[in-house]
Amino acid sequence: MPAKSKSQQKAAGAALAAKRGEEKVGNLNGAAKSMYDSMSESELEDMASTERQGKPAHNAKS
Repeated sequence: MPAKSKSQQKAAGAALAAKRGEEKVGNLNGAAKSMYDSMSESELEDMASTERQGKPAHNAKS
């Protein structure tokens, strides 16, 4: 599942780093912590590797 915004991609990257042990889980907050708890490493990698160009900074809620 690709990221829909730059902020979502950054949160996925932070959660992925924590899953891999490169970052402390205690440093996560908000969306990154939620993603860490609910997504697998492969799902996080797919979301974090999305092309950033052309994405909005934040996904506008309808």
